[in-house]
Amino acid sequence: MSFSLTNKRKIFNDPVYGFISISNELIFDLIEHPYFQRLRRIKQLGLTHLVYPGALHTRFHHSLGAMYLMQRAIAELRAKGHEITADEALGAEIAILLHDIGHGPYSHALEYAIVDGVSHEELSRFYIQRFNRIFDGGLSVAFEIFEKKYLKQFLGKMVSSQLDVDRLDYLKRDSFFTGVAEGVINFERLLNMLDVLGDDLVVEAKGIYSVEKFITARRLMYWQVYLHKTVLAAEYMMMRLLKRAKYLSLGGEKLFASPALSFFLTKKITLDDFNNDTVINTFSELDDYDILGAMKVWKNHKDKVISFFSRGLVDRKLFRIELQNNPFEEHYILEIRKKVIKKYKLTDEEADYFIINDSTSNYAYKPDTGEIEIVFKDGSVKNIGEATEDLNISLLSKPVTKYFLCYPKEIT
Repeated sequence: MSFSLTNKRKIFNDPVYGFISISNELIFDLIEHPYFQRLRRIKQLGLTHLVYPGALHTRFHHSLGAMYLMQRAIAELRAKGHEITADEALGAEIAILLHDIGHGPYSHALEYAIVDGVSHEELSRFYIQRFNRIFDGGLSVAFEIFEKKYLKQFLGKMVSSQLDVDRLDYLKRDSFFTGVAEGVINFERLLNMLDVLGDDLVVEAKGIYSVEKFITARRLMYWQVYLHKTVLAAEYMMMRLLKRAKYLSLGGEKLFASPALSFFLTKKITLDDFNNDTVINTFSELDDYDILGAMKVWKNHKDKVISFFSRGLVDRKLFRIELQNNPFEEHYILEIRKKVIKKYKLTDEEADYFIINDSTSNYAYKPDTGEIEIVFKDGSVKNIGEATEDLNISLLSKPVTKYFLCYPKEIT
């Protein structure tokens, strides 16, 4: 494995944690690679800045922050006598550094509209495997940890579990940039209370209240930020816009777009296609600016759907959104639909884009994907649901589903 001889002991000044040191040459080369630098051009919270103006931080910020917390967690576990070799520490840091590298611009809108149901987790796997080839097998341990196939299972749980450094960073960072104080967590205390029992990641009983706060903060952040009703309206408008753009492009309409965006609009791309160098390299050129640049031009397009949705997103003229606990009555949706068709002189096909009827769910805690385990002084272990007196885990484990209906605000 060969690396250039430039000084790679770098320091990033992070607004959340302060100085983050990069002391390993391989990590530095990964950060410097164009695939990773692309994350500077992808906002962490997509369209959330339309509600919380400060939410302009990027996937790049989050990835570095999560890596920093992994460094802190490893140092804590080593201090408690657990053996984590230099290769294992490097592998864990790389796994979390690259865990979000598969995100595209406005990630979830892209997953459902431009590429055919390809998730960012699947693309992150492709990128890590590709980096492993580029760096002559230097990411083999990182890939096993990312896949949760490494011998020491607790390292994989630090990357992805009910209490991982990914969640610790995004809750802390997203609450910082949105200004939503309910999302603030005591990440220092949570890191200090981490331990390993057998091969499982556990939290010392002294940290149980910090765990309770973490779960509560996550629930509140979902309703106040990630699933905020106006953010939902904007995200679904973006999905409909990209869906229409792809429909028109596949039908032969030539839309203004960057080469990277045009590539994905004019082709049906599935997961298997990302084995092709051209596809993954073109995806690596795609970021928020491609979408925004296209929308600024599409505002004046002759197609009613393209122009209306582009103007709405660029100029923040967002749809009205109604939320309720039960599905909307069909006759009510039809009534709104008739008004929309009449107001904008739409065809039935065009009207399908203007009426958005869907649902969303919030899982504060998902025990079926693994429990948060609490270890007591006598060595006994209980999951958080058994250990806490103040949280109703069975209630928090049930998805809270809200049904919503979006349509133009001019319709009363």
